[in-house]
Amino acid sequence: MSILANLLELYIYDFTELKAFKLGGDGRFGYPDLPLYWTEPDRHPFLVKVDDHWSGFVLVRRGSQISGDEDVWDMTEFFVLRGYRRLGVGTKVAHDIWRRFPGKWEVRVIERNQRALSFWQGAIAGFLREPLQPSRLEKGASVWQVFSFESAE
Repeated sequence: MSILANLLELYIYDFTELKAFKLGGDGRFGYPDLPLYWTEPDRHPFLVKVDDHWSGFVLVRRGSQISGDEDVWDMTEFFVLRGYRRLGVGTKVAHDIWRRFPGKWEVRVIERNQRALSFWQGAIAGFLREPLQPSRLEKGASVWQVFSFESAE
């Protein structure tokens, strides 16, 4: 769990360009839900390695954080270190995850995160073999683009 916790710090740091995250008293951002990925059966953590080096992680959970639909798979968090981006690593990992968990999926992207939005449009279009337009959703102070699709077995 410590490797994932460390990678989450880098992930959250990257997000400080888009959202106001504050460091805790220990100098870390923290991720309170992380222990749940080892205790709840509908949460799944994955670490990503490239050439035997840690290069990212994925957190997947059952249950939509948008619609409340309990049958939807949610790409809760997805991170590839900057040095491994644009090499196809993220797309391969996303496709592997969607194949591993067939069914309805939602992928949420903060609208201001144009690089992530472009990545998800390409990754999802490659997986489905056709483009998919996201839906715009305002939730609280955040505006999201939400991709909804189905992954077959």
